Amino acid sequence: MSSTTAEGAKKSGGGLAGLQRFGRSLMLPIATLPAAGLLNRFGQDDILGKTGLGWDKVAAVVGGAGNALFDFLPLLFAIGIAVGFARKGDGSTAVAAAVGWVVLNRVIQAIAPISSQTGYKPSWDGSPLHWPYSVLTGIIAGLVAAVLWQRYYRIKLPAWLAFFGGRRFVPIVTAFAMIILGVLLGLVFKYVDQGIQNLGSAIVGQPVIGGGIYGFFNRLLIPVGLHQLLNVPVWFIFNGGDLTNFFNHVQGSGTFMTGFFPVFMFALPAAALAIWQTARPAQKKVVGGVMIAAALTSFITGVTEPIEFSFMFVAWPLYIFHAIMTGITLAVVNALGIKLGFSFSGGAIDFLLNSSLDTAHKAWLLIPIGLVLAVIYYFVFRIVITKWNLRTPGREDDSIEADLERTSAK
Repeated sequence: MSSTTAEGAKKSGGGLAGLQRFGRSLMLPIATLPAAGLLNRFGQDDILGKTGLGWDKVAAVVGGAGNALFDFLPLLFAIGIAVGFARKGDGSTAVAAAVGWVVLNRVIQAIAPISSQTGYKPSWDGSPLHWPYSVLTGIIAGLVAAVLWQRYYRIKLPAWLAFFGGRRFVPIVTAFAMIILGVLLGLVFKYVDQGIQNLGSAIVGQPVIGGGIYGFFNRLLIPVGLHQLLNVPVWFIFNGGDLTNFFNHVQGSGTFMTGFFPVFMFALPAAALAIWQTARPAQKKVVGGVMIAAALTSFITGVTEPIEFSFMFVAWPLYIFHAIMTGITLAVVNALGIKLGFSFSGGAIDFLLNSSLDTAHKAWLLIPIGLVLAVIYYFVFRIVITKWNLRTPGREDDSIEADLERTSAK
């Protein structure tokens, strides 16, 4: 390989690694959503409120706590991304991100007030989620703070400014950087706002096609860790965000969440069952324990990676099938007008908690759809694994198994 080619490959790999790191950093703020969703749900009238247990004050406190987390998602994104993206970041990284986010928003609003947004409501004034650029301000502030921290956290200043050197310099330089970015973003906000509204309307306005395409690429990008780059715009930005709209009682929301429930609760556990039953007899006990645990995790919580990573590389044709079926499922449930949302993922916990919300519609249909998917997944996985002799867990070469046994015996 020539030096030019090697350098190009290195740059390409570095770019992909950076995107993967960014995708992983998004998981930190997103991990706060289960708490927000649970608090929001328990604070509703039909659980702790007047039509439930009648604890109105308790419901107001609990619901207010959940709403606060949703309202300040942009700040959580700023801090979470900064800490997650910066290599060897520490508390000063989070402080720099918070400083940057505050400065960025104030500068933007000096040029493009909150009231200039499409569909402005007075209640938006105290909710950063509805401020200009919404979660995007948090993403920008977090990334800029992380990059500047890595560049300047060891900077040495003249003796008379030494106190402001090193880590203390990062929030300062971040604030100045945000002034420049804030001015630029403020000047173009009216065009960006209109563009986001148009794009969001185009996607949401075609729930069958848009949902299907989104579902396919959502699964397809998991192997390279970039699926969160797709999730953030549709869940938190376009038309107010599908996820946040669902918990804010906006009718018609759930387009980009509903179809995951039958896949996560039924289809993937069925795939895990097929992987277990196609394992070699000597490996069935071990594989069964792993797959049963993974299936229960997927069904209850909607965490699917333990199952998906067991076949996405060693049986990649099945993973392509899985991505296609996920897209089809999202398209079908949207065509049927089924609506349901989640604060964490499409598992049984979110299904039970959220199916009684006023934004949920015909959620019970997800169960028969899931059962049909389970049958399809089970037989497709079982037939393809055995016919093509795919090396799913428990079907590895004997030499590999022997090496593993020798290693475990040492």
